[in-house]
Amino acid sequence: MASTTETKNYKFNHSMIRVKDPKESVKFYEFLGMKLLKKLEFPEAEFDLYFLGYDSPTAVSGGKNLWDREGLIELTHNHGTENDPNYTINNGNVEPFRGFGHTCISVDNIQAACKRIEGEGYRFQKKLTDGRMRHIAFALDPDGYWVEIVGQKPLEETEAVETTDLETYRMNHTMIRVKDAEKSLKFYQEVLGMTLLRTSANEKGGFNLYFLGYSDVPAAGQGTADREGLLELTWNYGTEKDEAFSYHDGNKGPQGFGHICVSVDSLDAACARLESLEVSWKKMLTDGRMKNVAFVLDPDGYWVEIVQNENFTGKDNF
Repeated sequence: MASTTETKNYKFNHSMIRVKDPKESVKFYEFLGMKLLKKLEFPEAEFDLYFLGYDSPTAVSGGKNLWDREGLIELTHNHGTENDPNYTINNGNVEPFRGFGHTCISVDNIQAACKRIEGEGYRFQKKLTDGRMRHIAFALDPDGYWVEIVGQKPLEETEAVETTDLETYRMNHTMIRVKDAEKSLKFYQEVLGMTLLRTSANEKGGFNLYFLGYSDVPAAGQGTADREGLLELTWNYGTEKDEAFSYHDGNKGPQGFGHICVSVDSLDAACARLESLEVSWKKMLTDGRMKNVAFVLDPDGYWVEIVQNENFTGKDNF
């Protein structure tokens, strides 16, 4: 294992959400073109983890080792929830438990892709034809989590296209709301080493969107829809001035979203670096029984898991 760490080697590996029924959730994400890459079972602790991502020959992370990828979704299933009629998920978009917003896939032909999803019987939070923003849609997964659908091509270019190729899809980004944009941008850039790729300011709506990732800034005129593994920070103006205001981290009741995860070149060195930067820890490497993962807290209290990229060690983490 490397004795030093460089943030240029880091990857935004996955986003974790809790699910009620893994069979239904895996079926949904596989319908969106993802592949079940790994299942980890923890029978003594009574939970299982399912890692899904795009794995076609044209996928950005296709064929790579699990922790060397970006843009994965981790589904966490606590045994028995599928049989509990009272168990529900907090999708992060209902007051007073807002925080996590959505995951997002980018597709080749957005009209055909949305028609295919609707034809399978899945519900939408927002269809393409709803509202003023006709270039995005939001599908609902079996637990009510929002999955944004965006196009990789201009809307008018795909209007008459009736087919869609799942092998072109990307797990583009994960969105979380942040209280103080300045503090969050500093954390994700200076502490975790991400790059600010794009900013979308909506003064009339009173919010800004910031897209960050471990990749190069797109050239002028190019968007980020062809990327995978991005983080979108949504900042609503004025929240930073309200001392009593806070977002729900997804891990306090009612639970839903769990964490995002960054894989690193050297777990020991990366954690030592984070400690030198005086981060807030949820779990240090030396805490508990799992000595191969750590969790830091971002300025809003969202959990950020830190794991070893096995490409730098030649050993699987689990």
